Amino acid sequence: MHKELKLRREELPNEPVETIYFGGGTPSVLSVGEIDHLIRTVHDNYSVIENPEVTLEANPDDLSKSYIKELSASQVNRLSIGIQSFFDSDLKLMNRAHSAKEASSCLDDARHYFDNISIDLIYGIPYATDAQWQANIDKALSYDLPHISSYALTVEPKTALASFIKNGKVPDIDETRSEAQFYLLIDALENANYHHYEVSNFGKEGYFSKNNSAYWRGKSYLGIGPSAHSFNGKQRSWNISNNSKYINALKTNNLPSDIEHLSQTDRYNEFVMTGLRTIWGVSMGQIQSEFGTDFKKYLLDQADLYIKEQLLYIEDDKLKVTKKGKFLSDGIASKLFKLNS
Repeated sequence: MHKELKLRREELPNEPVETIYFGGGTPSVLSVGEIDHLIRTVHDNYSVIENPEVTLEANPDDLSKSYIKELSASQVNRLSIGIQSFFDSDLKLMNRAHSAKEASSCLDDARHYFDNISIDLIYGIPYATDAQWQANIDKALSYDLPHISSYALTVEPKTALASFIKNGKVPDIDETRSEAQFYLLIDALENANYHHYEVSNFGKEGYFSKNNSAYWRGKSYLGIGPSAHSFNGKQRSWNISNNSKYINALKTNNLPSDIEHLSQTDRYNEFVMTGLRTIWGVSMGQIQSEFGTDFKKYLLDQADLYIKEQLLYIEDDKLKVTKKGKFLSDGIASKLFKLNS
């Protein structure tokens, strides 16, 4: 990864690095010294702003009190902790390695050493009632955290949960319940002074994720390591997922990646999809300047039905999703896409 960082330093020639994000897999397998070494490599090879946001993703079972304390003395200044639920029954169903007690203990320790903490919660879990979900939200709010991310449970192929559902041992995902729990979450967090700045993300003033906000606003980023994806506004690239092939390629100074050149239509579709997920919406002015009059007219024509259904609205020349439309935002966005001609 050090080698890849050095080989790719010309890819962001005029763009300062604002965030450094250690994401899953499991970056907490690294020692604090190894993490700091990677951060120093970024500083040595790229233009980095003063006090960048440096996030480490980790699960509660990986964050011992001593490790958290060590991290607090490093350049990491934000933790993203995969709590998922404060109920053991939920965690067992999702095959998580940690317990509800470990989740609570981890947060107690983290709050002693970090101010900027985000947690992940999952809704729409089979057997989890609305009351249990509300209790999960209330427990999260009791920690007075600056940021909460929350996602609907999805069933991935070839997982234990997928097998349980297929064999009838566990009921399938109930979209109606997922939607109801999504709106319970919005109401509770907005009442607690969180801003719902992206469909799955809630932050207090000054604590929006700078890393993820950059994705949604179309900024360039470099992904380092096996399977990592990168984007520069015009093309997307992704590294090979095989560890051995990744390492062997870098030994010979070759980048183990594939590149996709994005058409104007591809870029328009992505601009619409990411914009609709956020409070900033889709700027009609940017559509006009970057893609032209025909694209702007197409977007307005396609959006008209959803505006009439009160799922979309236009404010300050920006197309945005109403509260009613938030749960459906990705599906609505797909209806606004253009097909490559």
